Amino acid sequence: MPDPFFLEAMPLPEDIFKIAIAEDDPTIRALLEMAFAGDGYREVESYARGDEALAGIRKTRPDLVILDIMLPGLDGYEICRRIRDSESLSGTRIIMLTARTQSEDIVRGLDAGADDYVTKPFDRRILLARARAVLRRGTETGGREFDGLSLDPESRSAMLHGEELELSPGEFRLLAKLVAHRGRVMARDAADRTVDVQIANLRRKLGEWSAHIETIRGVGYRIRP
Repeated sequence: MPDPFFLEAMPLPEDIFKIAIAEDDPTIRALLEMAFAGDGYREVESYARGDEALAGIRKTRPDLVILDIMLPGLDGYEICRRIRDSESLSGTRIIMLTARTQSEDIVRGLDAGADDYVTKPFDRRILLARARAVLRRGTETGGREFDGLSLDPESRSAMLHGEELELSPGEFRLLAKLVAHRGRVMARDAADRTVDVQIANLRRKLGEWSAHIETIRGVGYRIRP
């Protein structure tokens, strides 16, 4: 099954090691700890409560948070929003890992600022691949301009023909990556709807410019070269 990233694989930077897990089920939490530790991540911290998770995340500033939604103390949506509102956590990536599978739940999670959304039950190998993909997306730097669209990764601002676009963090990173690699196909797992939801939102917000986004049937998406 393809990694939900570009078909031409990119190495994961060696300095990305720190993972935080917020999951109240002790069995799932232990499995996640073992999976990420076994995949070479140097620091893996886990929390059973949402309020404790947020406090720990603010203190340790992890590179990636694996975040359940239904947590005691503070739910995953609120944790996600507070992370995105924190300037000191601007580089932290978030994958929501939850049993909620409805489209409205996925949209709510992405709108709260999640970079990806994985549903339970999950395949450990696929989750690890998705984590690597999300971390790779976060390493892209530099401006992006194409046919009236201007993207600034540092300020996370997007302008189209001089008008500012209101994009979620995940939508911004997806669009920036597509534009930066025009002509290359971004593969996505056919069973996963996260990228499909983000693409649908981007097409709606980009209007006529969205004609540049091409669907490669059975594979994924690309910006027309």
